[in-house]
Amino acid sequence: MSEPLKIGVLLSGSGTNLQAIIDRIADSSLNASIELVVSSRPSAYGLKRAEAAGLQTLTLSKEMYADPEQADEIIAAELKSHGCEYVIMAGYMRMVHAPLLAAYPNRVVNLHPALLPSFRGAHAIADAYERGVKVTGVTVHFANEEYDKGPIIAQRALAVEEDWDVDELEAHIHEIEHELYPEVIGWLADGRVHVGDDLRVTVDPA
Repeated sequence: MSEPLKIGVLLSGSGTNLQAIIDRIADSSLNASIELVVSSRPSAYGLKRAEAAGLQTLTLSKEMYADPEQADEIIAAELKSHGCEYVIMAGYMRMVHAPLLAAYPNRVVNLHPALLPSFRGAHAIADAYERGVKVTGVTVHFANEEYDKGPIIAQRALAVEEDWDVDELEAHIHEIEHELYPEVIGWLADGRVHVGDDLRVTVDPA
């Protein structure tokens, strides 16, 4: 087996997607290694998950983000110093900026709880529910300078049942996230993901 893919994970909240990645690494179904977990909030529960797994963590306070570019310079430098090859955004509620994107071109990956380009933004699940969509889903994409507009790596659709409330929809979306995100990281570890000049992504067959 090839060397594990060294990743850094950025989060802001509960860290359920971080936990899904930790679990897949632990059961040897994902050939990756989490070198650093960065949180934008000191109170994020994801930090407790990281510490329980024995992972290195870095927390940036709200004051550090007063200059977002400088904050991203710090994050990029820390990720580089830990040998991270890819940056995995897992519920990271801040925009990434030029210093981080330049340090990791087409290597900053984000998860969005809708089928982009529909329902961009921070309230995608509620927005899709309120619109009454019959199908929604999850998108994994590369981050770029425009919010939720980077090259799409993978999408998985979810048919919305008539009797679900918004909380049930959210629970089903999270189930898909926890399956799809580690799967895509596995593709990255295997070198199967390629971004063309037209910013379309191709994935080599297994």
